[in-house]
Formats: sequence, structure tokens, C-alpha cells
Amino acid sequence: MKNLTLLLAGLALAGTALAQATGSGFTDNASATVITAPAQHGGFTGPMTVVTAAQAKALPDDAKVTLHGNIESHLGGKNYLFKDASGTIPVEIKSKHWEGLSVSPQDTVQIDGEVERKRNAVKVEVKSLRKL
Repeated sequence: MKNLTLLLAGLALAGTALAQATGSGFTDNASATVITAPAQHGGFTGPMTVVTAAQAKALPDDAKVTLHGNIESHLGGKNYLFKDASGTIPVEIKSKHWEGLSVSPQDTVQIDGEVERKRNAVKVEVKSLRKL
């Protein structure tokens, strides 16, 4: 029993080291923080209408959007600042949506999601994310 416990503890530590070594997630150049993400999954890729950050801010709650631009910074937790030529908009990216990607502010990404309005704040809740 003791050997089994030691084996399981060793495997847990090895899994943690492997997850940190993959380096997937957003890398903020200022702090070199990497937020790890789970394994990749497939999905639908079809024609979509791309909107700008400024247009997304004006859309109603739950409107589906596709954005092209850069993730400029990590705001804390699952919140990030997205930027394109029209301006910025906060985006919420859950760890499962990183799907193995490592993204820096220099990388152009496509975000598919929906507008989320609460009180006077607006952000995009990300449903999928990929590098362009």
C-alpha cells in the first residue's frame, strides 16, 4: 500500500512537470507567465463574419462574434485584453479553450465567442481560440 501511494505521488509530480513543460497558454512578455491549457480538440471551421472590437462593444448580449487581432495582456484569472485596429475589448478565456496553444502579444489570433453584457460592462466570452 505504501509503495502504491509513493508511485501515485510520483506520477502526479511527473504530470505537473510535463504540464509546465508544454508551455501552452498566454505568455505575457513582461512577466513571462505561462497559463497552461488542456489537450487540443477539433471542431467546426466554416465561413464566419469577422467584427472589430469596437463593433463587438455595440452588439447586444449573447451576439455571436468572430474577432481577429492580438491578446495584449492578462488582466487576471481568465480575463485578457484583446486588441485590434479599432481598439480593445476584454475577453474571458477559460482554460479549456486554450487547447494547447501558446500565445504572445505578437501572435494574431481568431476568437469565436459571444458578447456578454453585465451592468455597464461588456466583454466577449471565448468559445474557441486559434492562431492565424
